[in-house]
Amino acid sequence: MGWRRRGRATHLSDHCRSVADRIAICIPVRNEEARLPAMFTALEALDDATDRQVEICLLLDTCVDGSAALCAAYRDRSRHRVTIVAGPAGGSNAGLARDRAMRIGIAALGEGSGILLTTDADSRPCPDWLTATVAALAHADVVAGQVVREGSGASDDQDRIDDYHERLFALRRRIDPVAWEAPVTQPFVSGANIALRVASYVALGGFTPLPHGEDARLIDDAQRAGLRVRRDAASMVRTSDRRTGRVEHGLAAALRHVDRSGLSAMTTAHPMDLAWQYRAHAIARQAFASGAFAMLTSAIGLDDDHLLGVARDCPNAEAFAMRVVPVPPGGMRAIPFTMAEAMLARMHDAEVARAA
Repeated sequence: MGWRRRGRATHLSDHCRSVADRIAICIPVRNEEARLPAMFTALEALDDATDRQVEICLLLDTCVDGSAALCAAYRDRSRHRVTIVAGPAGGSNAGLARDRAMRIGIAALGEGSGILLTTDADSRPCPDWLTATVAALAHADVVAGQVVREGSGASDDQDRIDDYHERLFALRRRIDPVAWEAPVTQPFVSGANIALRVASYVALGGFTPLPHGEDARLIDDAQRAGLRVRRDAASMVRTSDRRTGRVEHGLAAALRHVDRSGLSAMTTAHPMDLAWQYRAHAIARQAFASGAFAMLTSAIGLDDDHLLGVARDCPNAEAFAMRVVPVPPGGMRAIPFTMAEAMLARMHDAEVARAA
C-alpha cells in the first residue's frame, strides 16, 4: 500500500497525447456510506476532454450499512453509466474485492478493450484525473498515480517518511533512468490510483487475492513481465487520512503505527543497498540491449550462461532487469529510519556533484 503526503495537484501538460479508449472506473465498496457522497461528487466532476463513455463499476463487498442504497441512488442520477454488483457473502479480502471490481469493468467495456482505473470508495479523484491518467498511458503500460492524504489527522512524521521515499525514488531515476517515466514522479503504489489497459490486466492475471499488498504485487508482476510502469504525479486522487480503515495493514494502520511509535522506532531498507540494486538495474538494461553480459557478471556475480538463460526468457530489458538483479551481496540491511534519512541526503549530494 502506498500514498503521498498532503500537497497540491501537478497540472497536466497541454502537449500530452490521449488514447481514444473507453474507460471503466472500478471501485470496491465496503461499508463506506459516510464517504461515498464525496466520491460520487468527485466522479461527476471529472473532466475528460475526449468525451469518452465512462463506466462506473461498483462492487459491494459484504456491505451491511447504507452503501448499497447510496450506490443505487447514484446510479439513477449519474451522467456516467453505473454498474453495481453485490459480491458473494463472506470469504472476501482486499485483493479479491479489487479484482472482482476490475472484472465488472472488463465486462462493462466488452470486446476485450479499453482502460481500467481503480480507486477506493473513501477517495476523491481530482477533476483532471482521467485526462492526466490517459495521457500517461500513451507513454506506458501501467500508471501508478499520486494519492494525497486529506482530513484532520495531519502527521509531520508521515510527511517526513513520504519526503524520504520521494527523494529515494528521484535517486533511483537518476541512477536508472527509463524513457517512459513521468516528468514529475511519485514513488508509491496504491490501489486508490492505478490504471492499465484491459489486455495488460488480463495478461497479468489480475489482482492477487491477498488480504493486503495486492496493489504492490500487481506492479511487481507488471515489471517482471516487462510492462512499463509510470509513477506519475499528474494523476492525482485524494484519500482519507482516517485511522480506522477497511484493510488490516492498509494506510489507516500505517498512520496509527506512526502516531503511536514515532520515527525513532522505525527501520527501513539501507539506501546504499537499494542504490546498489538501482545501479545493477541500469547495467542489466544495457547488457540486455547489447547482448554483452561481462559488465553485469562483474556487478552482480552471476555467470554469462545464467544471464543469457534469463535473457532468453525475457521479452525486453525491463523484464530482464527486474528478474535478474538479486539482493545486494550482504543482503538487504534494515537500519533506523533517521539514520537512513541522513545517509540519503549525503548520497543525494554526492550524486548531484557527480552529475555536475
